[in-house]
Amino acid sequence: MNLKQKLFNLTQETLSERLKVVQTTISDIQTALLSETKSTAGDKHETGRAMLQLEREKAGQQLAEIQKQFEVLNKIDPNKENHVVALGSIVFTEKANYFISTSVGELLYEDIRFYAISMASPIARLLVGKTIDQTYLFRNEKITITKII
Repeated sequence: MNLKQKLFNLTQETLSERLKVVQTTISDIQTALLSETKSTAGDKHETGRAMLQLEREKAGQQLAEIQKQFEVLNKIDPNKENHVVALGSIVFTEKANYFISTSVGELLYEDIRFYAISMASPIARLLVGKTIDQTYLFRNEKITITKII
């Protein structure tokens, strides 16, 4: 299995874990809403119910965001090698290594640290379209791309 496939799988696993947490949260909120319905404590009941509704909306937004991240990830062909930075590229630089995919944060593979970042992130916007040995300026620091997969 190649490096891109392994990072793709790690990203997918991270998103799946987040999805399970959000689904559990939504399920717990639904259960709490049903039990709130049975209460007859007046204003306290309405306040508690409103808070649960807000939590459910927030969890629903998180669920939608995770689904969007899965859609982006599924556009990546883990077997394709890139020579120009684009969606699905693994970019090695003098400072850090990036997997241009979706924003899940740090991934560790064989003691090498990668950052899974979205195309909309500030660093990805600087990297997209660049090739090996090109530089970019980030936080007043000139950084060179050393390898692209």
